[in-house]
Amino acid sequence: MAEKDQSNYKTIADNRRARFDYFLEQNTEAGIALTGTEVKSLRSGRANIAESYVSIENGDELCLINADIPPYGHANRFNHEPRRPRKLLLHRKEIHRFMIAIQREGMTIIPTRLYFNDKGMVKLEIALAKGKKNHDKREATAERDWARDKARLMRDKG
Repeated sequence: MAEKDQSNYKTIADNRRARFDYFLEQNTEAGIALTGTEVKSLRSGRANIAESYVSIENGDELCLINADIPPYGHANRFNHEPRRPRKLLLHRKEIHRFMIAIQREGMTIIPTRLYFNDKGMVKLEIALAKGKKNHDKREATAERDWARDKARLMRDKG
């Protein structure tokens, strides 16, 4: 999903906190196995992936853990569990690549965005991430503040 035009993608949830807490390295688009009431709840635009992460289950599957998709309001007793683990749909080679990065390099997999693609399918953008230390976060905040002040000075002078 590198240079695609994303204007027709409808973002459901965005994990902006991940960019502050982690160095994001490699983005990948993954499908996600959902029930019907979960998709209907997502169509109403309600979801939270801020505290979620991806883990390896059963030795060869990736699962989205702790993502909050609230129950669908018009559903009956067959409604879904809001924070259940959801299987991610990836090719076997991609899963193997992620498993190697986690085990050898000590990285983690963080969901960065949940969206509907142009075909109306729910997709999850995941990224290999390495945790930032506190001094890295302070540097990022200082750079962002300086860029904001620089833009303000240029606007006032120019």
